[in-house]
Amino acid sequence: MAPVRSAGLLVHRAGSGGVEILLVHPGGPFWAGKDEHAWSIPKGEYEAGDDPRDAAFREFEEELGGPPPSGTAVDLGELKQPGGKLVRIWAVAGDFDAAAARSNTFDMEWPPRSGVVRRFPEVDRAEWFDLDKARRKLHKGQVPFVDRLLAALGGQNHVELGEA
Repeated sequence: MAPVRSAGLLVHRAGSGGVEILLVHPGGPFWAGKDEHAWSIPKGEYEAGDDPRDAAFREFEEELGGPPPSGTAVDLGELKQPGGKLVRIWAVAGDFDAAAARSNTFDMEWPPRSGVVRRFPEVDRAEWFDLDKARRKLHKGQVPFVDRLLAALGGQNHVELGEA
């Protein structure tokens, strides 16, 4: 059986304290009370034969309700997550109004075995974080992408891709 694959965009910008990255918090009742190591890079699954870069841009728009920045996408590679999923991420410099994020939704039975199907947002909020805070917020399997972004920025926490 082939592993599940996801692709996403790590959007970054220059902030007052250095580079900031845009992360999303998953919606639904399971994640409602979780914060540390609960956030994610906006991403989603794609099928065999799909272009993963195209999937990353599509999933950003689905999860945040608006187009991603139009900057140059830099491939940060792929990582195997603790659960076995393969995640491939591209970095894009730009801005996005996190407060205006509007996610697509999913249906699930809640509470379990109640027979009641409820609709939840796939992402309940988006927020910008500096790199140190992002490392504490991100799922542990995605933290190495922060280091890969920093390496792509030439190890500097104050420049954007394309400006180094």
